[in-house]
Amino acid sequence: MIRYLYADQLADHPRLALSMFRDRAAQFHSRLNWEVTVHDDGTERDAYDALNPLYVIWQRPDGLHGGSLRFLPTTGDTMVNDHFRDLADGVRIESPFVWECTRFCLAPEAGPQVSAGLMLGGLEVGLEARLTYAVGVFDARMVRIYRRLGWGPVILGSAGEGRDRISVGLWAFEQALRPGLLGKAGVSSELSRYWYDRAFGFAPQALARTA
Repeated sequence: MIRYLYADQLADHPRLALSMFRDRAAQFHSRLNWEVTVHDDGTERDAYDALNPLYVIWQRPDGLHGGSLRFLPTTGDTMVNDHFRDLADGVRIESPFVWECTRFCLAPEAGPQVSAGLMLGGLEVGLEARLTYAVGVFDARMVRIYRRLGWGPVILGSAGEGRDRISVGLWAFEQALRPGLLGKAGVSSELSRYWYDRAFGFAPQALARTA
């Protein structure tokens, strides 16, 4: 199932949170060899986790992490503005209608349903928050995933070649994407709404829009 949790809510879900940050270490440090900090407890956290981001988390039936991503508003500190502005021709991307999405992480045994579920959860957030775009930095390996899911970004700029290529892109939040992601995630519209409403409360205008 999809969970929507702010960082200050993770203490109420310690097993889920610990497994998420350990899976991040396994993916970004061990498998991808990124220069990230791994702490003594085997977790990967960075300065942006301290800014109370919103996490979209696919929770497995055993209660542990299956996959996750992280949202922060671009009106505050973000990775794309702090470290990757050169990929956007030096332009600071800042708007109340644009949120940054980072740390797209899959647990080692996660299947394609999980990546679709994360993108579905991200879309639900954008639609319900009345956002226009998500912005994010991604590497070459993610292009295939986005293409398979049918929700690719508009690329603003790139650097590097081959597997080392990194890009900044914008994902438009569009209602028309929802049926395809629901199908790929194997989730009904009603169940996805239930997961969202359980986290944020009933939103009658959103329910009417998806009916």
